[in-house]
Amino acid sequence: MTRAPVPPAPRPAGTSAPPRTLPRSPATRIVIPYIGVDADLMDLALDSERRLTTPPEDKPELAGWYTDGPSPGEPGTAIAVGHLDTNTGPAVFGGLGELKRGKRVEVRRADGRTAVYTVDAIKSYEKDKFPNRLVYGTRNRPELRLITCGGNYDRRTGYSGNVVVFAHLTGTREPARKG
Repeated sequence: MTRAPVPPAPRPAGTSAPPRTLPRSPATRIVIPYIGVDADLMDLALDSERRLTTPPEDKPELAGWYTDGPSPGEPGTAIAVGHLDTNTGPAVFGGLGELKRGKRVEVRRADGRTAVYTVDAIKSYEKDKFPNRLVYGTRNRPELRLITCGGNYDRRTGYSGNVVVFAHLTGTREPARKG
């Protein structure tokens, strides 16, 4: 005898379904309204020592997306990096440390969709105590990490640490319809 399927339990009042995850599509732009970021994203990879590269210093307005990780809206931990500053002044992620929990980060994709993330936390870490597994580790849900320099600055060695923003996917937007 076969049993009838059991209907899903009703959702508690005031909760919503998790957002639909998205198929793979390259990241093209990052928008963080709270700190005035609206920047193109370039593709980034690991160098020969397996460290994530950064955008060129002569392009301080550019952020980068780790292309071997999840694309915007896919399950897992997606990574975007940008400079805090360069020799010419503030750079794309200059205000990252001012971001607040609950603020929105939008990542536009080549397919026209937008992955919308909500900030969970902003943390600072010294480079010699950087929690690789916590920052880069695999997650079951779509998450985002934004990373820039932080800590004290030394002309010879650069910044002593990093600022990391932790966020999770809270929505997706389809491309605007023409017509």
